[in-house]
Amino acid sequence: MLRSFAAPGFEDLLVGAFERRLAGRPRTREEKVAAGRTSKGLLALTTAVLALVAGGCGGDPGGGSNTLTWFIFNEPSASPQTAAEKCSKESGGEYEIEFEFLPADADGQREQLVRRLGAEDDSIDLIGMDVIWTGEFASAEWIVPVPEATAQVVSKDVFPSVLETAKFEGELYAAPLWSNTELLWYRSDLVKRPPKTWDEMIDEAESLKPGENLIQVQANKYEGLVVWFNQMVASAGGQILAGPQELALPRAETERALEVMGRLSTSDAADPAITTSQEDPNRLAFQTGSSAFMINYPFVYPSAEAEAPDIFKVMKAAKYPAIDPGTPSAPPLGGVNLGVSAFSQNQDLAWKAVECLVGAENQIATASAGGLPPVREDLYDSKEIKKVYPGFSQIIRKSIADAAARPSESPAYQDISLAIQTAVHPTTDIDPEDPSVTYDDLRELLEQAINREGLL
Repeated sequence: MLRSFAAPGFEDLLVGAFERRLAGRPRTREEKVAAGRTSKGLLALTTAVLALVAGGCGGDPGGGSNTLTWFIFNEPSASPQTAAEKCSKESGGEYEIEFEFLPADADGQREQLVRRLGAEDDSIDLIGMDVIWTGEFASAEWIVPVPEATAQVVSKDVFPSVLETAKFEGELYAAPLWSNTELLWYRSDLVKRPPKTWDEMIDEAESLKPGENLIQVQANKYEGLVVWFNQMVASAGGQILAGPQELALPRAETERALEVMGRLSTSDAADPAITTSQEDPNRLAFQTGSSAFMINYPFVYPSAEAEAPDIFKVMKAAKYPAIDPGTPSAPPLGGVNLGVSAFSQNQDLAWKAVECLVGAENQIATASAGGLPPVREDLYDSKEIKKVYPGFSQIIRKSIADAAARPSESPAYQDISLAIQTAVHPTTDIDPEDPSVTYDDLRELLEQAINREGLL
């Protein structure tokens, strides 16, 4: 009876997937899509049967729903709501998007989604995902691959670096919604030219008088520290992983990165609260006038304009510093990707909505409302984006193009992140003269993380 509801060949796809699972082989794209629709089909069938029974008992037989529920954090600019309202209206009643807001912090967002998706909660249609979740969610089969026709639409003019964050095992699993990167912010009244390298920046900061010479970075024991470490290794020419389950971590490049992190953390230019520093405290400290330099995201610019006009007047932006002269820096890459739940009963409608939500007009509106950088490189030539980032739109463009993503292609990324935090924090314990001890500890913990050898 169930087979009569399946399209021709559907059963063969499911059988093939099951056989591959037993043999330990990867599934084909068609099998992944079929598996993603299995729970949807069964739930739809159950609903239909219950409706018929209710109708036979004199109840209202009811009908299907065109409401799509989008799980995402409540972004302060409300740009997702604006885009959703626009797309719902333009659909002509084909779908309506409503929201379930996740916690404000990334860890809380992930925890709630993991619990719901792990329980195969079919109330989730659209998922606003941190760029580091793709590998984990795709590996767990909580999200479905992007259909080929939709992939062509949502990939148009997207930075290659950004597009990679939406892939797992070479296949696109999400549509980039907005991006983000960190810049070097500096006070032009104190610094004539922005430093090109970290050592230059530390040297210059140490030459300034106390009370205005600090360098603000994120070094608390949280994901921000992982970002800093990843960018330092990448800027030194190394990488953490060689593959989803293979450690790279070259000694020379990693120790060079640790050396610079240790030098800053033990320098007079380090904020006394460096071991607990995060993005917002960094912003506030810079606004007080105590700092000459700050590594942070573009949100700090409008904040300074509103809260510290004197600092804003002398606040300039430059690209993320390099480790060594002649070797380009690898700035951070953040942002949000948009995925469709494997347990959604409205996957086809959801992908239609995705195509609209990531459209060029919505990206420009999102940047204008919340300062969140577009994922499409071509949009940085628009007058609207140049207005959002006056004088530094091309720095953001170059930074995203050259960015190095965190090693989120691994399904074990959360364990990898914890391993890095455990080994590197506090950065004040890193010996800049001999970072080999920190390197050895880090390598051991990362090998355990990749092999899933217990919880950290």
